Amino acid sequence: MQHSHPQLVYLAFGPATYHQEACFSIVSALAHLDSAAGEAMDIQVYTDNPQPYAGLPVTVHLLDEATRQAWNAPHGYRFRCKHVLLRQVLQQHPLAVLIDTDTFFRKSPLELFARVAPGRLLCNAIGTRYGSNQKCLLYKNLLAILESRGLADCQMPLVNSGVIGLTAEDAGTLDRSIAMMDEFHPLAREAYTLEEFCLAVAAYRTLELAECTDVIHHYWSRKAQFRAKIQAWLRKHGHDLLSHAALADVPLVNDQLPRPPALHRLGYKALSMTLPSHERQFARELLYGCYPYPNEFDRACAPAWWDKALENLNARHGNMQPEQLRQCLRHPGLRLTLGERRKDIEAHLLRSSQG
Repeated sequence: MQHSHPQLVYLAFGPATYHQEACFSIVSALAHLDSAAGEAMDIQVYTDNPQPYAGLPVTVHLLDEATRQAWNAPHGYRFRCKHVLLRQVLQQHPLAVLIDTDTFFRKSPLELFARVAPGRLLCNAIGTRYGSNQKCLLYKNLLAILESRGLADCQMPLVNSGVIGLTAEDAGTLDRSIAMMDEFHPLAREAYTLEEFCLAVAAYRTLELAECTDVIHHYWSRKAQFRAKIQAWLRKHGHDLLSHAALADVPLVNDQLPRPPALHRLGYKALSMTLPSHERQFARELLYGCYPYPNEFDRACAPAWWDKALENLNARHGNMQPEQLRQCLRHPGLRLTLGERRKDIEAHLLRSSQG
């Protein structure tokens, strides 16, 4: 065992957005660390692109495509590598926490490590019971096998694996979860959450569960809005990620989805009643993006709101043609309310719908 420091581990590869998420998550961890009180930890980043992490106090491990493919074999299941990586880190360290990139900290990261102990698995959140959704593929295809082997039953709690924390003593849990992923993947190919399901089964009846939604925010839903906030923070501070100004802005990238005050929402609703019924919700969602939020990072979500508005409209009524979109945005009532922003919105949505 080389280090006594706790290990915070990231796995970040592929498109730039994942690296942007990881950088912000790391900075938010450091922003909440009380170094004056002697708080310390090691951050390890396993990645295909070291460049974004150059200005950060992290240890970067270059992860080539061949290694990642080997970690995802035999079925090429993309989340298998999480367990393989954590298993590897725990061979060298007594305690480690693997954290997804789409996270940021609300409190000191040392709070995570305080919740990891022999006999305990730290996950992001403890979910519902296995038996609560009987339509789920993992229930329909795997329950009989798992029950027959005494591995799980309907009472087993599911977990969200945006965070996985274990001690080296319990690393065998990961051997079990990896073996199950390999065996069950062919029976549940479409199950996006197979990885965290196998973790829940591997821990069931052997490990106590702890969660940490109070310490980190894991924005797996409404990703576009949170990514927009983080990209705005990076545009402002990318040249010096750990400056006083950058750290001071970290709390402003908060877990709230920006919504206008109730009175404005009422006004938007009233205005939307002047539009054809199928365009009303679209107009309200566009206006959510136009509200002049006092927090600059909330204002940066505007394009994400507009994209979501168009996506919702297309889902309800089929894809809008560019001409229909223009007509809708030029409706007198909407035109008046959108004011200066109308041209920005039109240009943005026409780009998106063609992109």
